[in-house]
Order: sequence, then C-alpha cells, then structure tokens
Amino acid sequence: MESSSKRPPKRKEDRIILQFVIENKHPHLRSKPLGVRQKNILATCNYNARAKGVKKLMLITEAKKICPELVLMDGEDLSPFRDMSKTLYGFLKSHSWNGKVERLGFDEVFMDVTDIVDYNFSCLTKAALARSFFQLSKADPEIGFPCDLTAVAGPVLGPHSPTVDVENTLMLRLALGSHLAMYLRSKIETDFGYTSTCGIATNKVLSKLSGGKHKPRNQTTLLAWADEDVMDFMDPHSIRNVPGVGFKMAHLIESAVTGVENDSDSHTFKSVVTVKEARLHPDISTAALEKLLAGPGAERGVGARIWGLLHGVDATEVKEGTEIPSQLSIEDTYKGLETMAQITEELFKLSCSLVRRMRIDLVSPDANADEPLAQRWIARPRTLRLSIRSWPKPGSGKERSFNRVSRSAPLPSFIFDLKAGIEEMSERLVSEALLPLLRRLSSEKGSGWNLQLVNICVANMAAGAAEDKHGAGRDIANMFKKQDEVLRPWRVTEQPREDESQEGEEQQPQQQQWQQVSTSEMDDDFDGLDADASWGGATGDLCSICGLPIPTFAAAAHFRYHEMNE
Repeated sequence: MESSSKRPPKRKEDRIILQFVIENKHPHLRSKPLGVRQKNILATCNYNARAKGVKKLMLITEAKKICPELVLMDGEDLSPFRDMSKTLYGFLKSHSWNGKVERLGFDEVFMDVTDIVDYNFSCLTKAALARSFFQLSKADPEIGFPCDLTAVAGPVLGPHSPTVDVENTLMLRLALGSHLAMYLRSKIETDFGYTSTCGIATNKVLSKLSGGKHKPRNQTTLLAWADEDVMDFMDPHSIRNVPGVGFKMAHLIESAVTGVENDSDSHTFKSVVTVKEARLHPDISTAALEKLLAGPGAERGVGARIWGLLHGVDATEVKEGTEIPSQLSIEDTYKGLETMAQITEELFKLSCSLVRRMRIDLVSPDANADEPLAQRWIARPRTLRLSIRSWPKPGSGKERSFNRVSRSAPLPSFIFDLKAGIEEMSERLVSEALLPLLRRLSSEKGSGWNLQLVNICVANMAAGAAEDKHGAGRDIANMFKKQDEVLRPWRVTEQPREDESQEGEEQQPQQQQWQQVSTSEMDDDFDGLDADASWGGATGDLCSICGLPIPTFAAAAHFRYHEMNE
C-alpha cells in the first residue's frame, strides 16, 4: 500500500495561466549570443549565449573565453530597461479583466486569464470553431480578434494532438488561451518592437517550464491533464530548474538523493538529480522534505509545496497587479574596494540613485493637498538592507565565493522628507544607517575588504492611505475635507434675538464670530485645549468647588472627579 506521504497531491485544472518572457528589441542581434555588462561582471545574457555555456554573473573575461563571439551591451544605466519593462507590463495589464498580472524582474510576466477564457468559452459556437471571434471586452463585443479554434495556436507539448476535441472542455480552454497569447505577443512585437516567448498551462510552474521549450520568439501550450502525462513532462527536468526550488533547497535534496555532500556555491552548483529520481527515491516524501527543508525562516508547509512541484502541482496564485513594488534596490560591481574612503564614496553614489528612484516610484502628486504641486508617498518601505560580496585578497589561498552576505535594519524616517535634497539625504543615509550595517559585516572580514559587489535595498513596503483598493485604508484627511464640504449647506447657526440687551449687542460680534467658524477650525481649537481649559459655549450650573460651568449631563461625573482627588 502506498504511503500517504508518498501519495501524489491532488491536481486542479481550473485555471489558464500565461507566462511571458520579453526578448530582444534589436532584430540584428536576435540570433547572436548577447550579454548585458556591468563593470567587469555579466549581469545577464540571452538564450543564445546560455546555449554556448555563458551564465549570468560570470566575469567578462571568463565569458569571452567560453564564447568569443559574445556581443556585450552596456548595462550601467538600467533606466531604459526599467522604463520599457513598466510600459510592457502596463500593456499586458490593460488586457486583463481580473487584474491578476504579476511581474518578475524586467522581462517576465504571469497572467491569470481564467475569467476572460471562460467568458469566451461560454460564447463559443462549437459547430463553427474555425470562424470564432475572441472578445477582449464584455461591454463591446466588437473589440477582439478573429481566430480559428479548430487547433491550438503555436507548438504544443504532451501526448495530445493540437487539433481541438470539441468535447474536451479543458482542451478548448487551453486553445483559447493559446490564441490570446499569440495575439498579445504579436501586439508586443508590432507596437513596441520586442519579441517574446509564452507558456500556456494550468498553473504557474507548468506554464513557466513550457514557455522555455520553444524559444526564442515562440510559444508552447502544454496539453497534459492526466497525472501520468504531467509527470512525464516534469520528470526529465533537473531539480534546480524547477521554478520555486532555490539553490539551497536543490542542494539539500540532491545531497539526500545521492548521499554525497556538495560544497558548491550558487554560482558553481550544477544540478545532476532529475525530478523523477527525486520523486521516486524512497527517502523523499512530503514528510521527509518537510524535515529536510524546515529550519529558521523556512515557510510553513514547505515539504508539501515542494512535493507538489515535483508532481507539476502548483496552487500559487498570480498576484494582482499593483503600482507598489515589493522592494527597490540599487547595486554595482567592482574590481575591488579595499579602503573605507572608496567604500563610503560608492555607498554615497548608490544612495543618491536609490533615493532618486524612491522619489520616482513611490511618490505621486497629491490631488487633495491645499498647496499646488504637493506630493505624497504612496508607500513607505520599512526595512533597509545592505548586501555585499567580498572576495579574499590575491595570495591569501582562500577560494572565491559568489554568495552575498546581508544585514538589515529599520529604514530611518528622515528618508521620507521630500523637502530635503537628494545629496543631503544620501549623506545622512550613509553615515547614520549604511556604515553601521557595514560595521556589522566587518567582523566576518578579518583580512580586510575586497568588495566585488554592493547592493542597497529598501523593502517591506507599507502602502499609504489612498482612495483606491491598493491603499491601506482611506485617506482620513481627505475624508474630513469632503465631509466638511458636503455638510456645509446644512450647518445650523443661531440667529441673534431682537430683545437682546445692549450688553448682548456688545457681545454679538464675538458670538457671530463663533457661529462662522468652520467645522475644521472647531476641530483645531478642540485639539488645542489643555486639561484645565473651560468648554467654550458650555451651559449649566457653576461647580461649587472649582467654579467652572458644567453641562447638566456631566455634573455627576465632574463631582466624582473632585471626590477622587480628595
């Protein structure tokens, strides 16, 4: 009998997920190995370069030895990449109905198109699939594109033919997703000049793995819904290539399967264990993975999640798109920073870039402010993190490691002062926050510094108050302003009586001044009262102890107050 911990997890096939990877804009470079250079490090590279053995974070000299024809592009200023990434993300998000569009890095986007696919499925005429029309809007049925749903668009994987079986609901839904992906990819290329790949499947891990099978400039639909078909697709992949299985997890799993400890770092680690070998190994199960991978900081239920990924089961939702990034970071690579003067200078440069980017990405115009051109923070990061990579000095006999070490601390509140200059703010950030973090890292570097990389990151975003659903509640200041405007026509003011005495007439201007005070001004006056001040306008008997006028409803409580003091 099969152990419960070895039992395959339950599969759900109710979603349609698209995974896009944006490729190169320049047509003459699409067929060439291409890398993005930052100082002496290869920041990233394309599929053609990886096929020749080049990997990101390689030294430029090492990459050139492996692939002499490697074309290098300057990546010191990533602003153009970042801006175009936002533009393409905005385009894809504009074609989403449920808002579930998740961006990963500059070039990868997940879309959950289940709702738009299901709506179009409900509108299908199965007898005329060749003359179908994919609707992109519920409100206007003429917005969309014609498509031939007798076959899946683009290449397919799995045991099934691309010819659509009209009685197979899941196949029809996947076919609809494939035609939507084809349409969006063609629009990205014609309107923006970028090619792309796309994977179409029923969850995130399957769509990502499928999208990489026919690249570049193509798409792949996974036609596999039976457990054995999905596992046939997953089994040949190495453990490290499964999305959601990081370096440390893959290292632990492979050591458990092979029985051999591997001391490689994340840069030199080569995965040798396949999904099938891990899945069928007698010592690998849900409970065993939970015990193996659990530890300080590990997610709860990590064993069940990884066991599911090995079977192609992934319940992870596509996150709903938001204008607030999860974190902002700036980094640079160096040939070796050894003195504190050099390190401090580079920290200042990086801090200026980070503060400038924070004011671009996390600040927006405040339409409700009284001052023109006023701005507000749409989100405030709460954590500051400093990460470095330091190599042993030449001749020390120690091996280089590409791993980073990090330290974190609360982000100082002065960073949110929009009136302060960027350079002034950056100097304070370096002296009051970053250098103390660096000193916490210095205890691990007894032989001195030889910094190859420095990264400054702000994370743990706290959304500010806003009127839309992405804010952390409503803006209360704006709410009170609107309340005052709405209630103004119904405000009751007391009119002076004709039989008032001369003394009353002398007091009338003061009374009229009181009557004309706005609600917001009254609130300000009330906030300014101290504990011994009298209540303006209060009526009632005078207290026989302190002589203050006390409203009738508060008399009993007031006298108890005096009794307690006695």
